[in-house]
Amino acid sequence: MQAREAVPLEAVLAARDRLAGVALRTPLVRLPVDDQPAEIWLKLENLQPIGSFKLRGAGNAMALADPAELARGVYTASAGNMAQGVAWVARELRVSCDVLVPDHAPQTKLDAITRLGGRFHKLPFAEWWRVLEEHGRPGMEGHFVHPVSDPAVMAGNGTIGLEILADLPDPDAVVVPYGGGGLVSGIGSAIRALRPSTKIYAAEVATAAPLAPSLAAGKPVSVEYTPTFVDGIGSRNVLADMWPIVQSIVDGSIVMPLDEVSAALRLLVERARVVAEGAGATSVAAALSGRAGSGKVVCVVSGGNIDAVKLSGILTGTVPG
Repeated sequence: MQAREAVPLEAVLAARDRLAGVALRTPLVRLPVDDQPAEIWLKLENLQPIGSFKLRGAGNAMALADPAELARGVYTASAGNMAQGVAWVARELRVSCDVLVPDHAPQTKLDAITRLGGRFHKLPFAEWWRVLEEHGRPGMEGHFVHPVSDPAVMAGNGTIGLEILADLPDPDAVVVPYGGGGLVSGIGSAIRALRPSTKIYAAEVATAAPLAPSLAAGKPVSVEYTPTFVDGIGSRNVLADMWPIVQSIVDGSIVMPLDEVSAALRLLVERARVVAEGAGATSVAAALSGRAGSGKVVCVVSGGNIDAVKLSGILTGTVPG
């Protein structure tokens, strides 16, 4: 089933009940930094058991899957975080898990897939992206969990929006890292239903930012893609089946250069004691730029799975490729 419209609030509320005991209700904390352009809050999804929000979507999608199909195993396509979410739930259900990963997937995330009992299979990026476009891969066995455009995955992601509004009822803006659009669509759908005046911004990294030019053009466009340490978001183009919902949900996309994402990641560690991966720091970089406004701005720190060598380089002032 493909995404064509906003996720119904009822689906998000049902996902919240379904995920009780599976995903954590993560904290919302103030960024303790002076001279900010806004009152910045951090939604710490890096504190999930797998270090990423992906447990929410994976858990909801697999809870709704046909048990007979699920018994044959499960597979997904992921750079690492959705892979861990699916593998975590598969281990709990005692079913096999295979993961199709792009050839630039970081070793830290590959090791986590193996640790959770999953098997990964590397593909060239273009071939891997085709799996997302075609919703599966010939020859693979079991139930396919699409990491982005499965409505059940987006409903699971939307539970983050419910938690944000429960802790901070009047945010002026929410900034969400943008990879394929499943996270911003889920969160945005929930917030639009409950507080339509809140602005919803996507955050992209300049080395792989198709959404901003697509919004400007009024249609999906392709861009140059350069793999970097910000491996959890970014692509060459917007998924066609996600374009209608993303276009209707977001108020804009804030594109951040790699050095500012690196600086935001370093700031999170040094001042907030929060370890974020590149994708998770991109939303914070966007808020720190002032482009999300000057009121109460919530940044979704989507994950914290970063390679230790890359993290140490960032903390000493370098910007890894």
